[in-house]
Amino acid sequence: MMEMRGHKMSRSERGWKWRKRIVRFESAGYDHAPQDEPFTPLHEIFHANLYGVDAIRTADCTDTSGYTTEQEQPDMSTLDEAIKQLLAIEGATGAAVVDYSSGMALAQGGNPGFDLGVAAAGNSNVVSAKLRTMADLSIDSDIDDILITLGTQYHLINVLNSSGSRGLFVYLVLDRTYANLALARHKLKNLAKDITI
Repeated sequence: MMEMRGHKMSRSERGWKWRKRIVRFESAGYDHAPQDEPFTPLHEIFHANLYGVDAIRTADCTDTSGYTTEQEQPDMSTLDEAIKQLLAIEGATGAAVVDYSSGMALAQGGNPGFDLGVAAAGNSNVVSAKLRTMADLSIDSDIDDILITLGTQYHLINVLNSSGSRGLFVYLVLDRTYANLALARHKLKNLAKDITI
């Protein structure tokens, strides 16, 4: 039995009050507390002496030690990693992941001999124009890739169509002297399908 302010409280009664976690502060030192105020862990800490308790109970809380936050979750298709893998393709000199609605390169790398940011914006117009033309022709399909062949370079545009990457395209610049076009297109397609944001 425990005595609280002249009232004897049984173990079961104390357990019931703990489970209800509601208390009415009737002590002279806490007369201003609302009668129906919930009993919180802070109340328990600051007013443990009201109960004559030697040790303060530890408040129940959900154990989140096993949880993984979004930033901690492994992401094998980050944009930076994608750029590194794209530049590892034989003959690749530049690569970018581009949002074609804004013309902005979300990630880019390499040194193709020109400004990738400007190229990203220009090729966004190419993709948008092709999509509008397909809509005008009532062609219900997706663009896989667009190839632009220059004297010394191949410019590959792979439009991403998955739910996690719709609205983006991968822009890859290849040196014609060293690149194998068929192999590069195959590798680009495999890498592009895993890119998400």
